Amino acid sequence: MQVSIGVLGPVVAWDGAGAPIGLKGPKHRAVLARLVVARGRVVPVGTLVDDLWQVPPPGAVSAVRTFVAALRRALEPDRPPRESTRWLVTEGPGYALRVAPDAVDAWRFENETAAASTVHPRAAIERLDRALRSWRGPAFAGFDESWADVERARLEQLRLHAIEQRAAALLTTGRAAEVVPDLDAHAAEHPWREEAWRLLALALYQAGRQGDALAVLRRARSLLLEQLGVDPHPRLRRLETDILRQADRIGDGLGSPGPEQVWAEAAAAYDRTVASGSSARLESTIGLLRSLAVTGASGLEAAREQRVAAITAAEQVGDPELTARVIGGYDVPAIWTRADDPAQAAQVVAGAERALAALAPDSSEATRARLLATIAVESRGTRAARGPEAAEQAERIARRLGDPALLAFALNGVFMQTFHRAGLAPRRDRIGAELVALSARHGLGTFEILGHLVRLQARSALADFASGDQHAAAADRLAERYDRPLVSVFTQWYRALRLAATEPSPQAAEAAYRNAAAQLDNAGMPGLQQGLLPLALLCLGVAHGEPVRFDDETDWGPHTPWVRPLVLLGQDRPADAAAALRQVPVPPRDLLIEARWSLTAHAAIILDDSAVMRRARIALSPAADELAGAGSGMLTVGPVSRHLENLDAALGRSS
Repeated sequence: MQVSIGVLGPVVAWDGAGAPIGLKGPKHRAVLARLVVARGRVVPVGTLVDDLWQVPPPGAVSAVRTFVAALRRALEPDRPPRESTRWLVTEGPGYALRVAPDAVDAWRFENETAAASTVHPRAAIERLDRALRSWRGPAFAGFDESWADVERARLEQLRLHAIEQRAAALLTTGRAAEVVPDLDAHAAEHPWREEAWRLLALALYQAGRQGDALAVLRRARSLLLEQLGVDPHPRLRRLETDILRQADRIGDGLGSPGPEQVWAEAAAAYDRTVASGSSARLESTIGLLRSLAVTGASGLEAAREQRVAAITAAEQVGDPELTARVIGGYDVPAIWTRADDPAQAAQVVAGAERALAALAPDSSEATRARLLATIAVESRGTRAARGPEAAEQAERIARRLGDPALLAFALNGVFMQTFHRAGLAPRRDRIGAELVALSARHGLGTFEILGHLVRLQARSALADFASGDQHAAAADRLAERYDRPLVSVFTQWYRALRLAATEPSPQAAEAAYRNAAAQLDNAGMPGLQQGLLPLALLCLGVAHGEPVRFDDETDWGPHTPWVRPLVLLGQDRPADAAAALRQVPVPPRDLLIEARWSLTAHAAIILDDSAVMRRARIALSPAADELAGAGSGMLTVGPVSRHLENLDAALGRSS
C-alpha cells in the first residue's frame, strides 16, 4: 500500500491505513525532506552530506546510507530482504524518492491549486479548500537549512496565492459577506500583498459596505506610500475610482448584485406566488433536483436522496399525470452501468411502472416515453427483460414524435441496455455518435457530454485512443462551459486507462489510477467508486503479467466474486481459489463484462478448470477485437485476443 508523506508542517509519514510511521531522528526526517524537495530527481550522496551538516563529521557518507536504510525499513516494513525497494531508490550517485504525485501533501497542494485555475469557480472552491486543509503548520517545520528555507518560502507564497484565489472564486459565486472576515485577517497579517487589499475592498463593496471598502483602499494606499514609498498598483486605484462612481461592474468583472442575491430574490418571489402544497411546487422540485444532480458530489447525493421522496409525495396527491411528470422529468444523463443506490433505483422503476399503469389511454405519448426511458436507465446492470423492452419502446415513440430532448433521454436508456453480451462497443459507439450530433444541433449540453463519454468508452474498447483523446477533450470543454464538474472524474480515469493500455511499464498508470481515485473520493458516486481502484490495479497487474498481491483487508465492493479466485491464488491458497472459481456467477450486464470474464478466464487457466475456461471462451469470443474492460473508460486487462489465445492453449493441453 502507498505511503503518504507530509511536509506542510513537521515532516511526517503515514502508512496506507493512515497510521503514523516512526521516522526516528531529525536527520532521518531531513533526508526524507530533502528528497521530497528534489521531486523524484536523484540527490547525490555528497549533496545530502553538505545539506545535512554545516561541517560534515567523519563517516558522514556512511551515516547517510544508514539513514536511508532506516527510512526504507520504515516506509516498506513488509518488503522482503532481497526485494528491490519501490519508493526510496538508489540510482547512480545518490538516492531518489519515487512515489505517486498524490503521496506528498506539498505535491498534492500544488496540483490542486494549479487545477483550480482551470475549472469553474464552484469547483475551484472545493479544490482550494481541500488544498488549504492539508497545511498543518509552516512547511518543513523544524529545519533551518537553506534548502528548506527556499522551499518553505516558495510554498508559503503559493499558500497565500491560494487563499486569494479562493476568495476571488467565492466573490465570483456571490458569497461576498462570507469571505470578508477571512480576507480582513489575511490583509492584516500580510499588509504588503496588494491583492489581499483589493479583494477585501471588493468583498466589502459587494456586501453593501461601500464606505468600509473605500476606507480599506485608503488604508492600503497609506501603508504602501508611507512605509514602502511606492504607489498602489493601478488595479487598486481603478477599483477605488469604480466604487466612487458606483460602477455597475467593479474591477475584474465581479459585479453587484451577484448570483446569490438574484437567487434569493427569485426564491422569495416564488414562495410568495406559488401556493404551498401545490403540484407546481413538486414539478419545480424535480427541475431543481435535475440541476442539482449535475453540479457536484454534494448536489448529486442530495438529488438522489430527495428524488424518491418527491415521487412518494406525487403519488400521495393521487394524480397519475403529475406522478408521471415528476418521475419522467428527472432526465439526468447516466454513464455508469451500476446504480449508486440499487435499492433506490428499484423504487424508481416500481414507481414508473405504477404511473404507466395508471395513465389514461389518451395521455401524452411523450409522458409515456419518459417513464419508459426512466425504467430503461434505472434498471441498468440487471438481467430484467423489462429494461431492453422499455428502452426500445421509448426510442420508437421519441423518433415518431421528433422530440430531440426526449430522443436523447431515450437513447440514454438504449445505451444502458446494450450489455447483454460482450463485444458491443461498436453499437454503443453509434449511439454515442447520434447523441453528440443530436445534442449539438439542439443545444442539449448535458446529453452532448454524455455522447462524448459514451464514444470515449467505445473507442477505448476498440483501442482507438486518438479518437478517445478527442472525445475526452470535447467532454472537458463542454463540462467547463456548462459547469459540470463531475465530468472530469471520467476523463481523468480515461487518461489513466490510456497509460495502462499504451505504456510498457505499469508504474505511470498506477500513479495515474491513484490520482484518479483521489478525485473519485469526493464525487458522490458510490456505484462507481466501490472497489474500483483495487480492481484497476489488479487488472493492470494481470495485463502486465505481474503476480497478484492483495490482502484480505482490500475492499473489492461489488467486484468481489470475480477477483476472489486470483486473490486467493496470490495468497498461495489454490484449493480455496478453486472453490471460489466454481462459485463465480455470470457477470452482470454492464461496462465491466469483458473485464470480469477475462479475470475469470485467467484464474481458470491457472487452476486448469476446463469447464470454466470453455464458458469464458464462449463469452469473450464476440469481443475478440476489443481491449478487455477498456469499454468502461476506466481500466483494462489487456487485449481480449490474448486471453482467447491463452484459453485455447490451455484447453488444448487439457484435452
